Amino acid sequence: MRAIIQRVSEASVIIKEQKVADIQQGLLVLLGIEIKDTKEDALWLANKISALRIFADKEGVMNKSITEIDGEIIVVSQFTLHAKTKKGNRPSYIKAARPKQAIPLYERFKEDLSIAICKEVKSGEFAADMKVSLTNDGPVTLIIDSRNRDL
Repeated sequence: MRAIIQRVSEASVIIKEQKVADIQQGLLVLLGIEIKDTKEDALWLANKISALRIFADKEGVMNKSITEIDGEIIVVSQFTLHAKTKKGNRPSYIKAARPKQAIPLYERFKEDLSIAICKEVKSGEFAADMKVSLTNDGPVTLIIDSRNRDL
């Protein structure tokens, strides 16, 4: 699983001109699921994200996690995170998991993350055409991949 994590002061998701999710201070997580991903990847990534110390403490140092600031999270599925662009100009998505595999892992990840932060995780809709808005706070943006846990 590959995640782009953005610290936000606000974020929202709109589908067909209807707002389906919005948060104030917290994280927007763009999540890409690949063929090799498992429920263990979902759990590892959820725990990693919930423990990231990327929010400021009283001294302005990034020392607090999402749970310590009582922040919120929106998760948005994004298969394009697994695009291969080495050859030609049209990205290949051959490594991205198909819906039959990806949807249960997407739901599992959201559930694991909700448990980790002791709060409901909001989300877009899998495979929908979404309009995602955010105000990146910092800006702080991280990339984490469960296939490369050294990052």
